[in-house]
Amino acid sequence: MKILHLYTGFLELCRFMQIFGILFRHGISSWFWGTRLGKHHIKRHPEKELHSGPEQLRMLIEDLGPTFVKFGQILADRPDVLSERIRSELKKLQSQVVPFDNNTAINLIENELGRKTQHVFEWLSPTCLASASIGQVYEGRLKNGDEVIIKIQRPHIENTIKLDIKLLRLMSNWFVKSYPKYAYMDLSGFVDEFAQQISNELDYFNEMENMTRFAKMFENDPTVHIPRTYPEYTTRRLLVMEQIKGIAPDHIDALREKGYDLHAIAVNGANALLKMIMEEGFFHADPHPGNIFIMPNNVVCFIDFGMVGTLRPREMNFIAKFLISFVRKNPKGMCAALLTLSGKKFYQNIDELEFELDSLLKRVGNVPVEEINFAGIMQSCINILVKHKLRVPSGMFMLGKALLTLQRFAGELDPELPITPLVLPYAKRLVSTQYNLQKVAGSVFDTVTDYVSLARSLPNQINEILYKIKEGKISHEIKMENADYPNKTLRNIANRIVLAILLIGLFIGSVLLLALAPEYHIGKYFMAFSSIIIVLMILMRIFRKR
Repeated sequence: MKILHLYTGFLELCRFMQIFGILFRHGISSWFWGTRLGKHHIKRHPEKELHSGPEQLRMLIEDLGPTFVKFGQILADRPDVLSERIRSELKKLQSQVVPFDNNTAINLIENELGRKTQHVFEWLSPTCLASASIGQVYEGRLKNGDEVIIKIQRPHIENTIKLDIKLLRLMSNWFVKSYPKYAYMDLSGFVDEFAQQISNELDYFNEMENMTRFAKMFENDPTVHIPRTYPEYTTRRLLVMEQIKGIAPDHIDALREKGYDLHAIAVNGANALLKMIMEEGFFHADPHPGNIFIMPNNVVCFIDFGMVGTLRPREMNFIAKFLISFVRKNPKGMCAALLTLSGKKFYQNIDELEFELDSLLKRVGNVPVEEINFAGIMQSCINILVKHKLRVPSGMFMLGKALLTLQRFAGELDPELPITPLVLPYAKRLVSTQYNLQKVAGSVFDTVTDYVSLARSLPNQINEILYKIKEGKISHEIKMENADYPNKTLRNIANRIVLAILLIGLFIGSVLLLALAPEYHIGKYFMAFSSIIIVLMILMRIFRKR
């Protein structure tokens, strides 16, 4: 066990040194091009490409590896955290992952299965089909003849990601303390969300459970297919699932050659995603063309369920209220829905927020319903919240990305297909579900119950308060937003006082030693050392004040 801990510690140390080397290299490079020598070199070699700040950030993230690339890709969809200029650059991030050794992968598969591959598979590809940041994919055939895909996790990837997450937390905490005016971005909370998300992706049981849930969702829908999983062969680091043979939706010419109906594919894919969002509140959060296959009879198949989005009841209520207000062209209702979403009961700039929403409604006021860009409207409202520095739940950013992907997916297959008419039936069902008689009656009953409970307990609570005032037992607790700051300040003052006392004591002691025992040369060294330190501290203090 100790050997394992030592080995893990060694791997973490190696990763830390690797990250430190990359950061140091990029830091030195950035510093050099800002010096006179660097600027002179650029003048002499105008063909030399000088990268902008966002470009340097993107290249740094790519060099840091898969964890940071995933983090950057998610940041690219978060306007509440980064500016548009940086996000547009981060959208260019590419995960260029080198496959690891195939023999190592086969050994890992056998370790997870607890037996040789020939005891489970009739045939297993000796080379990988694809390589990703977390795992590697192989083709195979089970003993019963089923064609399958085998996903095996990279060796030691969990330790690497854990160390990267630690570093991200340190960086986010440093950023929050150094730039308190950006505290509204909640970067530390975003890192925690990312850590939870990537932790779920590291456990293939989660992906299998997601696939099972989606399969149940579409079990009676012949237009959507979810790959079957094999729980008997699946572990935390190994996932065995049905192999899908189809065509990617962005291969338009290949779909036409096979005789597929592009309009039907667009409608089927849009309906599938809208059902996930509007009816279930549980959706595929990364539905890009690489994660979708088109099968015979225009069936749409989704794969790779490591990243999913979940809408809480509050967020589902927001969608219902927002849709009602949008259809009625009611900016006050839209404003109330958005404030409820952000968790704000009272907002001092509510008039300005309503004005911006009213302006947004007027821009689309004369546009026919069929031509309204619903995904764009939703994204514009999220951008307005971000502009007002109001908190937006992470699930809504995933929702916005999924809706934009849906619009792009349908638009490439059938540019004439209007999305809004597809959205409206789901929106009506969502509204009727959220505001049916049973739910309204239940809400009224809960409210009445709360008021009755308050009326019963209020006299006792008032009597208790009056009694404590009379007895002089009322105390007031003061909470500070940054409780660590005064503690840290006091610690710094105490440390400086102790250091000053030690230095003065050392200086006085060396003077006495020289006066009483000049034959001991050590007194000279102590006096010189303490004098230099005292002078340096005085100079630092003078320049700091300036």
